[in-house]
Amino acid sequence: MDQHIKPVELAKAYRLLNHGPTVLVSASHGGVDNVMSAAWSCALDFAPPKVTLVLDKATATRPLVEKSGYFALQVPNVGQLQLTYEVGHVSANDTPDKLAKAGVELFRVDGHDVPLVAGSSAWLICKVLPEPRNEQVYDLFIGEVVAAYADDRIFSNGHWHFETADSSLRSLHYIAGGTFYAIGAALAADT
Repeated sequence: MDQHIKPVELAKAYRLLNHGPTVLVSASHGGVDNVMSAAWSCALDFAPPKVTLVLDKATATRPLVEKSGYFALQVPNVGQLQLTYEVGHVSANDTPDKLAKAGVELFRVDGHDVPLVAGSSAWLICKVLPEPRNEQVYDLFIGEVVAAYADDRIFSNGHWHFETADSSLRSLHYIAGGTFYAIGAALAADT
């Protein structure tokens, strides 16, 4: 594992998604790995930490999540702009080698069989909390975060440091039509 990847206290794991980034969703089952991008994911709860994720029935990643019971959310960064676009706009159903074509490098951490995308800024490994009606009617999955990691160059002591880190590590926020925004400068209200 990369020297900058550090565990994140689960009580602070929600902060990895609280700023609303586009995420990379990864899953694995039966020797098949896949990654897709998703704009509809958010923190749901603190203790234990939970997230929500919308996974369309047509995606190749969804059956891997359903069969394995696990998924990972990664926070991609400016350096992964093209990769994030490509894994979200090319389906493994149509292009089985999409990960290789997009230049996706995967790794795993001890104790978890979920593939993680190298080069991301944060990783949340999630266990599916089954809600069959939500999953079938709304494509909405709930996951309990069972492990979380972040790149210490941009997230440490439970906080993001976008304003001091290299701009290539800023998170991506998808709008539409291939357009993303990178998170901007920090602004502080009087407290």
